[in-house]
Amino acid sequence: MKKCLLMVSAIIILSVSCMLYVPADDVRYPSRGGGYYNEPAQNYSDVDTSYFYNYLSPYGSWVSMRPYGYVWIPRHMGYRWRPYTYGRWGWTDYGWTWISEYEWGWIPFHYGRWGWDNDFGWFWVPGTVWGPAWVIWRSSDLYMGWAPLPPDAEFGMGVGLSGYFDVPDHYWIFIEGRYFLEPHLYTHALPYERNLTIVRYTTVHKNILVRDNRIINEGIDLNLIRNVTRRNISREVIRDEQRPGLTREGAGEVRIYRPAIKQDERAKPKEYLEPEEARVKLSRAKIFEAGPRSTGAEEETVLKKRHVEEERLLEKTQSDEIREMRRKMQTQQQKVRQPAEKEKIRKDMESTISDLKKKHADEKRELSERQKKDVEEVVKRKIKKD
Repeated sequence: MKKCLLMVSAIIILSVSCMLYVPADDVRYPSRGGGYYNEPAQNYSDVDTSYFYNYLSPYGSWVSMRPYGYVWIPRHMGYRWRPYTYGRWGWTDYGWTWISEYEWGWIPFHYGRWGWDNDFGWFWVPGTVWGPAWVIWRSSDLYMGWAPLPPDAEFGMGVGLSGYFDVPDHYWIFIEGRYFLEPHLYTHALPYERNLTIVRYTTVHKNILVRDNRIINEGIDLNLIRNVTRRNISREVIRDEQRPGLTREGAGEVRIYRPAIKQDERAKPKEYLEPEEARVKLSRAKIFEAGPRSTGAEEETVLKKRHVEEERLLEKTQSDEIREMRRKMQTQQQKVRQPAEKEKIRKDMESTISDLKKKHADEKRELSERQKKDVEEVVKRKIKKD
């Protein structure tokens, strides 16, 4: 009888243990859109969203914003700062992966979404799903571009990108395609006034997908990147870093901290601003927020230097577009023999170039108006400081 009781007890304990055990490879995490994906076992850690609040606080401000909850705005960024500019693109076993230059970059460029507010600029909405880069892409013979996914963009297992989301023109970051593999991409980012034209002369790519339980951002075709940059591209392997901080590279590896994050609806930042308070205190960040010890004169000097760079990039790329149009016209004319056909190609192309020049003029005017407002704002701050 005693032996029977012992056997029954052992069976019960074993059954309960089996019920409580879940293989690590089968742990599923929800996306912003309610879908799920599986993460490798080595990526699991007991971390919830409160960790984001604590880690990012020294680098920016948290704001209570409906309907997103608490959003984060980085502090002391460069002139007209944009997400996914201070760093580079790497081709990895997860597709195109953003390798940030920031200590905090492992969070907002791999989890969550980015939004825009007309008063204080870019803000980050926390999310729990890790990805190599939450961006979509555009490309042409001349340009490569990407845009952070807005807060309404959702991603689900077996569904991919969904939700009714629109990517505004100013979200797009464009560079000349030949610079795509370069570091410090912010030095090549075109002023967003150029987006008026470039968005309409590029092809969009939204190929973020799940393969072998991994979120892959295939982005722009690898062969196109090779042709445009004229460089060989070696695939790097992403390895898990054991502690937060800068992404490390070497020996064909990208080491990045990417813990699995649990959603905690009760968590909130220790300090945060209400929206109206944020619009007063953080409005300067939209243009240029220098360090706390900078002077008004230093800010004005930096601003004017960046304005000159913007004007140079705008004028150069506009000229390149006209030149590329004429080259295409000559190529098309060489393929036909009849003079009438050649003349038709010439007239059509000249009409297209004429329309393009009008758009270029609009870009120059908008850039000039925006730069004028930038200077007025910085001068106003300088007077207040003095």
